[in-house]
Amino acid sequence: MTILITHLRITFISKNWLEVTLSIMTITLSRADYDELWQEHNLAPAIATHSGFSERRLNVPERLGQGYMQSMHWHGIELTLFQYQFHGDVHVIEKAQDINSLVGEIGFHLSGNRCGKCTGESFIEWGCRDYPEKWVAVTYADDPILKVDIHIEPSNGLSQIITDTLEDLLAEIPQCLEDCDGSWLGEMSRITPAMRSPLEQIFQCPFQGKTKQIYLESKCLELIALKLEQLKEISKHIGPSSVLKPDDVERIHLAKTILRDNPEHPPSLMELARQVSLNDYKLKVGFRQVFGTTVFGYLHQHRMEMARQLLAEQRMNVKEVARTVGYANQSRFASAFRKQFGMNPKAYLLSKKSG
Repeated sequence: MTILITHLRITFISKNWLEVTLSIMTITLSRADYDELWQEHNLAPAIATHSGFSERRLNVPERLGQGYMQSMHWHGIELTLFQYQFHGDVHVIEKAQDINSLVGEIGFHLSGNRCGKCTGESFIEWGCRDYPEKWVAVTYADDPILKVDIHIEPSNGLSQIITDTLEDLLAEIPQCLEDCDGSWLGEMSRITPAMRSPLEQIFQCPFQGKTKQIYLESKCLELIALKLEQLKEISKHIGPSSVLKPDDVERIHLAKTILRDNPEHPPSLMELARQVSLNDYKLKVGFRQVFGTTVFGYLHQHRMEMARQLLAEQRMNVKEVARTVGYANQSRFASAFRKQFGMNPKAYLLSKKSG
């Protein structure tokens, strides 16, 4: 197991002329090593099962921090509670082959800064997402992590209801959802006061056994309904296109440049908004006003055009081109290319070679 621990020391002079030194520790490790740490620390995790309901609690490895992660699973729904704090910033090196690309998740980040999500943010990630070949997932140690995730498996009938609702919303309010080649949707907003009540009740659940399952399922359904209703409320407040200031337009063009320069490892929407000093809502709405498409819709178009040009140059094979434009999965790249240009990338490459 390889764990890289680094320290950044910052020294400054206080107003009372005292020298103060801050030490910031960063722990870097692979996903496999990160999972192994958790497994070694939880050789006999507390597990409770009954009538299709299972519950498991894992304590944070002492080398990383303190706290726990608790998962409950029943009938295609997984509810995960995070309540911990790391000693230092933890960087986990992720690889696409280790991640399930099919996502059905609604989450509520009550506290902390983890994987691009900050205190007070609710989010939904839905569909089949293309991940870069390799990236780093960061959890910061500045605030304790307090988080609720709800995963819905495709086998659960609720999954289709949410999918249909999101498709309707995408047609009505494309400014509010990011559509990545028609197969993945992502959105992030603030946690509302109405959401906080069921979130607190989940952490303070007073029941056990079958009653606990019924109680938690009711709270999950309530939170899902509130999240979908939040998206509908956003649509009511979107009027005619607002006039963008010249500075806003300049920042939106900068966002486009960042996307073009990083097709293999593009930033998330929130990261991109922070890089160009705009809030995520203004970036989403403004990008559509300026370029006539969503942020990740533009990224997809740019990736496909870049792939077409690379194939036409005949210096790379299909697999190399797929990786260059940010597709870890070659079959998904082929499907996206075929949808864009009406033919498979291999057939396109052969047509160029044959003149």
